[in-house]
Amino acid sequence: MDKSPKIGIGVVVLKDNWVLLGKRKGAHGVGDWAFPGGHLEFCETPEKCAYRELLEETGLKAISIHPGPWTNDIFDSDKHYVTLFMFVTEFSGNPVVLEPHKSENWEWFEWNQLPQPLFATVRTLIKNIGIDKIKNLFT
Repeated sequence: MDKSPKIGIGVVVLKDNWVLLGKRKGAHGVGDWAFPGGHLEFCETPEKCAYRELLEETGLKAISIHPGPWTNDIFDSDKHYVTLFMFVTEFSGNPVVLEPHKSENWEWFEWNQLPQPLFATVRTLIKNIGIDKIKNLFT
């Protein structure tokens, strides 16, 4: 088993005071609500990864991507992720489920009415930064 931390990219898609979340399936955090995202690939920038993952998972094309905070999470004592959050403030298209083995759906939520349960990295981000600061980072 590889004991090295992995780098995840969480894509926080903003539309006014709304944020895009999907219900996870098929991996750790099944049933949790999470941002689109995935693993940073070798020689890939976080911005390129955010663009690629968003397009692959939702069909949205990011126009404006901003680096945000990061979190450090250990799942079930055998998975360690450092997650870099990338904020998308402009995009084209409407979200659709393009990887049904990974997500049940994509929905827009107001920051003050997020669904439960939230994926661990999202919970850590909110705990570390606070919803008010997160929703105002790039607005």
